[in-house]
Amino acid sequence: MIVRSVMFAVFCLAAVAAPATDSETIRLLIVTGYDHPAHDWKTTTPAIRAVLEKDPRFEVRVVEDPQRLAMPELADYDVVVLHFMNWQRPGPKADALENLCGFVRDGKGLVVVHFACGAFAESPEYRQLAGRVWDGKNSHDPRGPFRVEILDREHPITRGMESYDTDDELYICLTGDRPIENLASARSRVTGQDHPMAFCCEYGKGRVFHTTLGHDARAIRVPGTAELIRRGSAWAAGREPVVERSDRR
Repeated sequence: MIVRSVMFAVFCLAAVAAPATDSETIRLLIVTGYDHPAHDWKTTTPAIRAVLEKDPRFEVRVVEDPQRLAMPELADYDVVVLHFMNWQRPGPKADALENLCGFVRDGKGLVVVHFACGAFAESPEYRQLAGRVWDGKNSHDPRGPFRVEILDREHPITRGMESYDTDDELYICLTGDRPIENLASARSRVTGQDHPMAFCCEYGKGRVFHTTLGHDARAIRVPGTAELIRRGSAWAAGREPVVERSDRR
């Protein structure tokens, strides 16, 4: 009886110590539908989807009306990717942002891509949710090549990543003062300063990953940027990011 009890205890300890499998589906919703005229969301949205689906755990759905953020079914998802900006048109109503904030506050994930930093421009709470937002005045360096410097090689999103070259818009337009963890930056030729290219923060019980990279489909497909978006989305969903071998640099 004693031997049997000891064996059972050892079995239980082994079960607790064994690493959990991380193969369950990650339900992800891309919210898009309109943006600044310089941003062709009809081509960038499929590019983001293709980047994400290189991780077979992602089950991606796209909606082309940001007001859908108000739907009760939002709770069925693990992470939301914001890929819209209500340029010179009414944005989603207050209930959409309220529902999104509750979604993240209760433990789900949010990813903010490129000019989605300018969504919900009139909302102080969106500044808290997104970590940093468009200041409404500045924009970016002229489109062209620059180097993205990986700042934290220990964070799950950027672990093992190397700095890389891209051809994109280098945003110099973010404002905000809440604590963020800066994961990648780039030096502007216009300001002569380093600006955040990818960062993360917490909001309530949830996680937020934000990248200003990804002006067009070509920029999204740059291997380093693709990996940031994919890994950041998994992390925001509370899952362990995985490395796509073809995207190693």
